[in-house]
Amino acid sequence: MKPVYLVVLAAVMAPAAPAGAQVPAIDAARQSAQIGERYDGYLGLSVPASPGLRSQVAAINIRRRSLYSNLAASKGVSPEEVGLTAGCHLLGRLQVGQAYMLADGQWRRRLPNQSPPVPDYCR
Repeated sequence: MKPVYLVVLAAVMAPAAPAGAQVPAIDAARQSAQIGERYDGYLGLSVPASPGLRSQVAAINIRRRSLYSNLAASKGVSPEEVGLTAGCHLLGRLQVGQAYMLADGQWRRRLPNQSPPVPDYCR
């Protein structure tokens, strides 16, 4: 992974908002595979979700988009490249049972004894 992206990755892993109830709700949705990481560095809804959960996911993605755009502008690359690089890191951190989406658009869950689902372009 390119070291230039480490700052944005640390920010992506941080909670999306200071509201104390939001982080546990997102964590619970992630653990129950209602939401998951996408190959492009964004969080997605793997099943139909409540308006509150959709709103929280949207807020996280707005923050990520801003981080990716800012880093891309400062490094002379596209926000998509930054997002894909962040996606590589995020997919590599998936826990067993969590949902994820690769570039084919299909939602999956990481299975026991399965390596993290890191696409070839991440290596």
